[in-house]
Amino acid sequence: MALPININELINGSTVEWERIEFKEGWNPEIILHTICAFANDINNWGSGYLIVGLAEEKGRALLPPKGLDIGELDNIQKKLHEICHRLQPTYFPVVEPYEIEGKHILVVWVPGGENRPYKAPKTLARNAEMLYYVRRLSSTAKVNTQEEQQLLQLAAKIPFDDRVNHQATIDDFSMAEIRMFLQDVKSDLFNSAVDMPFEELVRSMQIARGATEDLHPVNVGLLFFSEDVEKFFPYTRIEVNIYHDDIGDNFTEKVFRGAIHQQLRQALSLIKTLVIEEHVQKVDGQAEAIRFYNYPFQAIEEALANAVYHKNYEEREPIEVNIRKDKIEILSHAGAMPPIVPSDFKKERIISRKYLNRRIGDFLKELHLTEGKGTGIPKIKRAMKNNGSDEPIFETDDERSYFLVTLPARFVDVVINPDTLSLSSDTISKNDRLRPITTEYDYLSTEEKKVLFYLIENETITRKEAQEVIDAGETKTKKVLNTLIEQKLVLRLGQGRNTHYILGDKI
Repeated sequence: MALPININELINGSTVEWERIEFKEGWNPEIILHTICAFANDINNWGSGYLIVGLAEEKGRALLPPKGLDIGELDNIQKKLHEICHRLQPTYFPVVEPYEIEGKHILVVWVPGGENRPYKAPKTLARNAEMLYYVRRLSSTAKVNTQEEQQLLQLAAKIPFDDRVNHQATIDDFSMAEIRMFLQDVKSDLFNSAVDMPFEELVRSMQIARGATEDLHPVNVGLLFFSEDVEKFFPYTRIEVNIYHDDIGDNFTEKVFRGAIHQQLRQALSLIKTLVIEEHVQKVDGQAEAIRFYNYPFQAIEEALANAVYHKNYEEREPIEVNIRKDKIEILSHAGAMPPIVPSDFKKERIISRKYLNRRIGDFLKELHLTEGKGTGIPKIKRAMKNNGSDEPIFETDDERSYFLVTLPARFVDVVINPDTLSLSSDTISKNDRLRPITTEYDYLSTEEKKVLFYLIENETITRKEAQEVIDAGETKTKKVLNTLIEQKLVLRLGQGRNTHYILGDKI
């Protein structure tokens, strides 16, 4: 039976983080059992893990073409795998499927996070071997330390909400059309066989339903992605986009998106891209190429909204709100970032979190290429804003971690000045009153001195190092330029030592 993923993208690491993939060139039952145990324990709530047998790796990357397994080995390995999984405590069985890649046979072992964690595996396959807990540490399988063992025990019977069985629903609440569209979108081999196989077998193979045949019920993540009436089971699971047309908030347009959460996300993003995103083209005197930028970079909005869908607390009866104002976009979701993330972490290049509220939603969104790997969301938003020339995004949460708010400031048409002539090349000049004296009363200033003043009008403060970069000069000349401006009371020096910086004087 095919798996509900794209195998080629899995092997290339484009939809699943390398930490959740382990390649084994050959069959080593002891090591493989320990890795299955670690993925099933899912100490970080990362979701499922994948073991690929018959494929070597180098520095965590698959080596292609694969060495492969002898076709006669495949059946024996699957039987042996079933046998050794009986030795896990409690018993756990992964989903196993053979595939052919570049003419070679491999075995893909899909290990979703277990329902009955924590799991133990024997240290060796000898009879009466010591039973140990195993976990994943980045891309390695390891025996737990004392702290990890305590964490695992605390996770006992704590299944993330998106991976829990929903006893209020039946598999009839799934939409076959939604399931087939998803499988087609991700180019899963399961798409071709989905029509002919029994529906019960299909939803089991996708791990979106669990239970005995006579008591089979959907898992919450399945209802969130593949039911036509999501709010029947999760009230207020929707995206509300409000576009404000004034500064007060009395005049606004509201659009509500309902249905499967990935369809909500796509439709909301499509609306924003069509009605909100604007490209600006700004000509610069003395420069052949115009400056092109957007009021908001779409990549930042896409990532912020996808993160809101991914990390939302679906037990809370609160929608995701997107408020589009004249000067900013606010994206609000509930709940906040999971521990140990603190507000100071939002300034880092990469955020490493050990816990995730949902472990299955991210897998589906990544298969659809609607989000990337864990820990990349905030850095990607910051990078998109910076590349667009926008102000820094703002990330907010409270001590109770009850909400997460992303604010994306708008970028407006800038005032562009040719430092040599200081002529204004934009019709939209918000700082006209402060710019005019430089072009009239202080036209006698050198080009370098004017550049410093222009930078201060735009940024309010400058350091000596920044001034060096602005005027593209050495330290001695930069010091002379700053001192000249200070003597004329056009610039003031504040602070001492490393804290020295300069601001505009009262004359401007």
